[in-house]
Amino acid sequence: MSMQFRKQRLALALALGLGALSGPLAAQTAGAAADGEDLVLNLRDADINGLIEIVSQETGINFIVDPRVRGEVNVVSGQPIRRDELYDIFLSVLKSQGFAAVRGSDGLVRIVPEVQAKENEVAVLGDDTPGDEYITEVLTVNNMDAGQLVRILRPLVPKGGHLAAAAQSNSLVIADTAANVRRIKALISRIDRESMEDFEVLPLQHASALDVVRIVQGLDSNAPAEEFARGPKLIADERTNSVILRGDPEARAGLRTVVRQLDVAGNQGNTQVHYLRYAKAEEVAEVLRGIAEGRERNNSSGSVGNSSMGSSSSAGTNLAEQNRVRIEAHESTNSVVIYGPAELSRELSSIIRQLDIRRAQVLVEAVIAEVSYDRAKELGVQWGIGSEDSGVGIINFNRNGNGIIDIAAGVNAFLDGDVSTPPSLGSGMSLGGIGSIGSTQIALLVNALQGDTASNILSTPSLLTLDNEEAEIVVGQNVPFIVGRSVEDSGQAFDTIQREDVGITLKIRPQINEGDAVRLEIAQEVSQIAPGVSGAADIITNKRSLTTHVMVDDNQMIVLGGLIDDQMVETTDKVPVLGDVPGLGRLFRYDTASLQKRNLMVFLRPVIVRDSAVAQSLTHSKYSYIRDQQVAEQNRRGRLDVGDGVPILPDWNYLLTLPPPFENAMQGTPPATISAPPAASGD
Repeated sequence: MSMQFRKQRLALALALGLGALSGPLAAQTAGAAADGEDLVLNLRDADINGLIEIVSQETGINFIVDPRVRGEVNVVSGQPIRRDELYDIFLSVLKSQGFAAVRGSDGLVRIVPEVQAKENEVAVLGDDTPGDEYITEVLTVNNMDAGQLVRILRPLVPKGGHLAAAAQSNSLVIADTAANVRRIKALISRIDRESMEDFEVLPLQHASALDVVRIVQGLDSNAPAEEFARGPKLIADERTNSVILRGDPEARAGLRTVVRQLDVAGNQGNTQVHYLRYAKAEEVAEVLRGIAEGRERNNSSGSVGNSSMGSSSSAGTNLAEQNRVRIEAHESTNSVVIYGPAELSRELSSIIRQLDIRRAQVLVEAVIAEVSYDRAKELGVQWGIGSEDSGVGIINFNRNGNGIIDIAAGVNAFLDGDVSTPPSLGSGMSLGGIGSIGSTQIALLVNALQGDTASNILSTPSLLTLDNEEAEIVVGQNVPFIVGRSVEDSGQAFDTIQREDVGITLKIRPQINEGDAVRLEIAQEVSQIAPGVSGAADIITNKRSLTTHVMVDDNQMIVLGGLIDDQMVETTDKVPVLGDVPGLGRLFRYDTASLQKRNLMVFLRPVIVRDSAVAQSLTHSKYSYIRDQQVAEQNRRGRLDVGDGVPILPDWNYLLTLPPPFENAMQGTPPATISAPPAASGD
């Protein structure tokens, strides 16, 4: 088929296939076919599906048309167009009508509504892809964050397009027309390249990075806000003592010159005073002295090495004097004074800032629970038989120091006036009697005892201390104990007394680890004075102590240890043979039995207190608890008429307003005796 014939066929198809629209349209199209290979398209209210059919015939492209593609188009060509431009014009017509041409991997082009274009299989951008054809492209981002680029480029992508970031590969996926994809791709390459060029790092040798940034920013403080925002930015990096410049290269050049001029060595050492907020000045100064001494030793060894290479020893001495630093602590103001070279002073100042931090505290609450039960039984018979002619026979069971021999000797001494008090018969019931058969006297003593003792002790000491600081609380008595005795030449005896704490003792050292775990060194002791025991040389104390190291999470309860003790003791003293006679043997036997049960457990809970708000909350809860106990005790016992009333802690809110108003102070009303806040005093 000749080219002239094809042009005539196109003109005829455009005139007839588009609906025989009007005489002028047919004439214009026919004229276009007769002019050569160029075409002239002048379409008014033409059916879009007819245009798709003609373009398919002329370009050889197979189209799949979505049923939703319908409407009329208008194309006005003021001058002839080349045949290879027909498809680009066709894509532009589709885009103007809200449709898109999507090329699939099978070579077919699907014409769909533009908003559904991204849901279809989309081809990848190629060098010859027409500008209005819908394609997909994956763009790799080398320097910037892909997610940040999505926020920047989102307004440039139309509603029918798609833009997303792939975080793992730091790349962008974009689906849009080929022309818009090329435009966004060019923007990304420019932004991604410039992100590597918009900042530089200037390490300083002498000046402080913080001081340099503060001085330079002070130069621009009078500039307009908009100009200051657009200008280059300076950031100080204390760790490396560097200044980071960010902004336009030309503007950075001027700042670079200023920074270099400020970074010069000073003629004299500088003196700095650091007022500490939390740390103790003497402790911080001790740490800094150790660091400075290490630096001075290194400098001294370097000076000696240089001297051996030919330098004079005096030069090395002068260098050491110049590099010497002095560190002093001023306790009155809790400050540290540093005098020395600027570089070393900056390093020590940075260390001070890291050491002078608010240390966390730990509130340790302990629960010590002890339940004990003691039961004792005692029953025995003692005999004494004798006469002046035949001597004395005694059955004596002296288990508790109150045997029949001791009692008889004590009675005789009391009757003779040697002692002022009669002998003790011991605990329990004692029955005794003396009789005679002829010249033989018979003495009888019966002892019977049953005792039950039960105790339930619950102690809850609590203690607040700084992290890694030892603290101790003692609640008890200071009891005297005899530790020695001396007799002078005159025969007078003197006892040596030593006092010891008896009660509850809790000693802790907490250490807060990473992750809110607390390592605790604990020494806990509970002691009390035991009831008097016959034969004991001095006071006897019952002692339960525990020393351990544990790891426990914040605000978690943990058991430190305990004791479960059961003791059963039975003792029988008897006369051989006679004590075994059934029934009658009870008269020749002394039986004792004791049962002791003791359960002891120690629990502990640490609470980390990192700020004043938590400390105030804990203090408020403890304060309210003890005040509620006072109020409850007052209500239980009734209010006593003691003038100003029963002492009760003031209300928490009222406590925060202390001291009291001037009028109350002049009237002599002590806050400690106020049973309620002033607002409730009218009840």
